[in-house]
Amino acid sequence: MNSATPETLIIDRQGAVLEIRFNRPHRLNAVIETLYAELLSALADAEADPGVRCVILTGEGRAFCVGADMKEHGGARRTLFQRRQYLQLGNDVCEAILRHPKPVIAAVNGYALGAGAEMAVSCDFIVMAEEAQIGFPETSIGTCVGGGVSKLLPQLVGLNMGRQLLYTGRRIDGREAARIGLATSSHTGETLLAEARRLAETLARQAPVSIAMLKRLVNQGSDTGLESQLQQELDAVFTCSTTDDWQEGVDAFAEKRAPEFKGK
Repeated sequence: MNSATPETLIIDRQGAVLEIRFNRPHRLNAVIETLYAELLSALADAEADPGVRCVILTGEGRAFCVGADMKEHGGARRTLFQRRQYLQLGNDVCEAILRHPKPVIAAVNGYALGAGAEMAVSCDFIVMAEEAQIGFPETSIGTCVGGGVSKLLPQLVGLNMGRQLLYTGRRIDGREAARIGLATSSHTGETLLAEARRLAETLARQAPVSIAMLKRLVNQGSDTGLESQLQQELDAVFTCSTTDDWQEGVDAFAEKRAPEFKGK
């Protein structure tokens, strides 16, 4: 991992699970360029580290992330080009999460609004505190969603519900998010991180090559024709069968023991 200490993140490694915590609690973890840049670096480090099998994103304090730091925006003197660069950073982060070869879990501990909600939706799983709130307030401030949300959210909750949440900006709590399929599950605030870590540890025990293959296949599935998807699944199965982990899985099954995958 990168040895430089980030200014806006707390990064903690527990076994095969890397926890990245947004650390601007005085601003409810509102996003600035530095946070985006440091998050991109942390995600790249996690991808390069074979010991990391799963990533958790969460927030310090009472928010996950409330979106762009409007105070910072208001005081900034950005050129149009600099504004575009900032917006591109947001898209880059969401794409990095979505395309990351390892599962990423959003543990939404509090407010997840705007860019915070976009990052959460990019994750493979969202677990939420029951009282946490997630929403897309962009239409109320004259802007628009980014990070692929206009595509991803309707896939998660259906087109009608996606329209409601995006057009009105209505916030929903963890219980409702789980009910409509936006969140995987909701929990009390006290148990949220333990539940996220339990899910992460389950994912970390799976074969890394298999997970990477499946994540790509699942994320592209709605855009791919059946014939192409079948061929890509066939290629993925063949690739997995060339790994040491495949043999380990076969041996472990025959020996009635838990497999120990190495990602090779």
